[in-house]
Amino acid sequence: MSVANRHCHTHQEFQACMDIERAVWKAPDLVVPFNLYVVAVETGGQVLGAFEGGRMVGFVMALAGWRDGRPHLHSHMAAVLPEARNRGIGRGLKLFQRQDALKRGIDRVEWTFDPLEIKNAHFNLMSLGAVARRYQPNLYGITASPLHGGLPTDRLFAEWDLRSARVERCLAGQPPIAGISPGAVRIAVPNAIGELKLRDPEAARRLQGRIRQEFLGWFGRGYVAVAIEPSAGEANYILEP
Repeated sequence: MSVANRHCHTHQEFQACMDIERAVWKAPDLVVPFNLYVVAVETGGQVLGAFEGGRMVGFVMALAGWRDGRPHLHSHMAAVLPEARNRGIGRGLKLFQRQDALKRGIDRVEWTFDPLEIKNAHFNLMSLGAVARRYQPNLYGITASPLHGGLPTDRLFAEWDLRSARVERCLAGQPPIAGISPGAVRIAVPNAIGELKLRDPEAARRLQGRIRQEFLGWFGRGYVAVAIEPSAGEANYILEP
């Protein structure tokens, strides 16, 4: 079946978003309340759904934001049902989000992501063309979600400049950077962080602490995370001045 992306406006659609939240994060303390979906739509944000055969299989919810004298969208929630993943549905939603933002004269979307989740980081930096220059330790506090494994919710802030040449290259299937500059630095993250959280939570916490300090240190010197480089058993964030 084909997937159709469209704006969500009804109470039934907002409830479907909440159902997907529960299926993905499996934590009642993380579910965005119903009325916030209403507020997002009514105040210049977005609630966008991906529908297959009349059933919602994924969604994106964004709030209207303002930073450095310019409007942007803060994409607070994005999720696809487990059985519908790896089929390009998430990418389709992000492209629909970009299209809608540009129609309204908004040329930046921001969101947060876990720096330990390499697959998500690769999607953000390499497939969409976002960059990251901000790191916030324990942004959302400790949650009950098994996805977080009891770790602090450290987050990178993705900056998606929708009209940039970098984004245009990535959306055309090209790499975001032509090559790694001599001044670049690397931050290594293992691929199987989910297994480590289950097997040795304390080791996962130490790893997170090391990565936190590296990001904070390099960001403090004006570096920006621009790419992901695969390596044996791990991946490297590439940061450039």
